[in-house]
Amino acid sequence: MEAVRGYASDALPVAAVLVSVWLMVTVVRYMRADRGTRVSMWQAVRVRWGWVRLARMAGLTVTDKTPGLLAQLTAQRDGAAPAPRVLTPKIKVTPDRFGVIVRARTLPRVGLEEYQKAARFLADSWRCTRVSVLPDGPGKVVIRGVRSDPLTTPTEYRPTGRPLEDVVRWELGVDEYAAPVCVSLANVPGVTVAGTPGSGKTSAVNKFVCDLAPSAAVQIVGFDGKVSRASEGDYADLVKRMFAFCGDDLDEASALFKRLVELRRRRSSVIRDVLGVKNMWHVGPSRLWPLTVVLIDEAHSFFREYKGGDAETKRLAALTAENARLVEDLVKKGRSVGILVILISQKTTGDAIPTFIRDVCPVGLSFAQKTVEAAVAALGDDIRNWPDASPVTLQDPAYVGVAVMAMQGRPGFTRIRTPYVSDADAARIAEATSHLTADPALCLDALLDTTGHTGPGDDEGPDGPAISLSKP
Repeated sequence: MEAVRGYASDALPVAAVLVSVWLMVTVVRYMRADRGTRVSMWQAVRVRWGWVRLARMAGLTVTDKTPGLLAQLTAQRDGAAPAPRVLTPKIKVTPDRFGVIVRARTLPRVGLEEYQKAARFLADSWRCTRVSVLPDGPGKVVIRGVRSDPLTTPTEYRPTGRPLEDVVRWELGVDEYAAPVCVSLANVPGVTVAGTPGSGKTSAVNKFVCDLAPSAAVQIVGFDGKVSRASEGDYADLVKRMFAFCGDDLDEASALFKRLVELRRRRSSVIRDVLGVKNMWHVGPSRLWPLTVVLIDEAHSFFREYKGGDAETKRLAALTAENARLVEDLVKKGRSVGILVILISQKTTGDAIPTFIRDVCPVGLSFAQKTVEAAVAALGDDIRNWPDASPVTLQDPAYVGVAVMAMQGRPGFTRIRTPYVSDADAARIAEATSHLTADPALCLDALLDTTGHTGPGDDEGPDGPAISLSKP
């Protein structure tokens, strides 16, 4: 007994110190948190304290009539049978600025389906706007409860200027449960971005460029169909990080499209000899074989059909038809050699972007739209079956910056809050990374010189003589 008293007298101070440290850490975390996170921390406390009672009322417990080991050992032979045990799933609660994330265990007869059925009861009890339940591995579920709607909470993004670990990982924003939404652009030939003016397209593209700009393994070329010079439009701050830029002049656009097709042809002719693979994505982009991103904003300006019998109209019609053919070549043949085409337009209907180009692009985003037809053109006919997720419902000013897309591995469509990137931040990143801008054609020349290869057909090809992409 003396030994026990000695251990107890030593254990009490240790326990007091541990509790004090825990309280201090909790207070520091609370003081450093923003207002939303502080509210969520109190919400997490209520969730933990009320879980056992709530689980019983929501039908998330199970009765175990088999006595436990201790009950079996202590039970008397002629005594009453041990009472059944009510098992409650164990949970772990994590707060953030939007609400709580609850990770829970499953039990026999209390699995994913039972949690999903109880989601509306959990939302009411936890005072959440919505609750989702998803699998989190064998025998586990993750319950996401959001107190404030992430879709109507504007967010700002300040680019760091540091290279991404994975340049093909496009971090779009957060979904309606504040979960990060990312898209891999590896082996993707094209992306379409649609939406009414002022709905958030430009800011989403700004973030995309600012994230990629610090990497020398990415080079960007820009087309903007609503301006004559870069200084007049949305890319005035980003043009320093582009190796080439073209405004609404159809002759200049056609010439630049031809030069990009020539780059595609040259890459296709040497990829096996230089990289040792048929598909660049098997080794990934590099400084001498960079991912070439072709941004075509107001894409309808370069593809529209001109109708008329005068000579000028016929000439313009021939140019837009040729542009469509050249961009089709880039989309359909450029994926394996590291060319990604991003087409941006208010509507992606067939008269704006030819269907033989649009329908080859597997990734499609749509910000707010005015008509169901425009939503169908941007996202496919299946959006009719998901009216709550339709971009037609995003016309309220609170949804500026919110896009809709179909995500692989998720049923239906996902609504995404994209962050706002200021022009000043975009200009800062473009200026700081301008030294990384390089002509992909010159990079290819340097790579061929380094490896000692001469690409077949460098002097002549199906599109005519090879043309350098270097700026005049």
